[in-house]
Amino acid sequence: MDYFKKGLEEGMPVCLGYAAVSFSLGIAMKNAGIDPVQGFFMSMLNLASAGEYAGLRVIASGGSYLQMALMTFVANARYLLMSCAFSQKYTEDIPVIHRYFNGMAITDELFALGIRQDPFDPFYYYGTMAVSIPGWSIGTSIGIIAGNILPPVLVNALSVALYGMFLAIIIPPCRKDLSIRYVVIAGFLSSYLAFRFLSFIPEGTRIIILTVVLSAVASVLRPLQEEEYDT
Repeated sequence: MDYFKKGLEEGMPVCLGYAAVSFSLGIAMKNAGIDPVQGFFMSMLNLASAGEYAGLRVIASGGSYLQMALMTFVANARYLLMSCAFSQKYTEDIPVIHRYFNGMAITDELFALGIRQDPFDPFYYYGTMAVSIPGWSIGTSIGIIAGNILPPVLVNALSVALYGMFLAIIIPPCRKDLSIRYVVIAGFLSSYLAFRFLSFIPEGTRIIILTVVLSAVASVLRPLQEEEYDT
């Protein structure tokens, strides 16, 4: 129980951060016609801001289930790599069942907390999950409720907050790595051009195509060097 308590304590800052971000996500869900209960379970079962937002874009545009599956797969593909890295923390004496339950909450922030634990105990991760998942889910529902109460002008203003979150994610690495900067700029330009000249393609499909093409081109032109894996 000491590990679980430690997870609760160290997961609390993540919970507060999740509540703030998911509030903005709730505003976007309200605009997509999702009610607080649906939003709560959508966040609780997804735990992925980019993946959920991508899914919202498909919902708002009336996309298909196939588009939804492809969109969320592309947006959340990084978690496959995190899971592979995280699996190395489990020793042979830890029952396999813990891998499945801990794997339900592989997020950027919780991964960062869990990967630095040595020795690792699955109940530490359960502690981080117990406090952060409610923060993310409840924050989403509160955002949807607020979106139904607040004036439309204010709701539209708060909707911009989610875009601010994504800018906060991409700007720091853009300042450090010129290659990432070029990819981001190419993303903005290609998205605009696709909107202008490929409007006959559903929005969800356009985003999937651009994401796959840009990431593939970037990996070919600027592959990650061996020494960069060690930093």
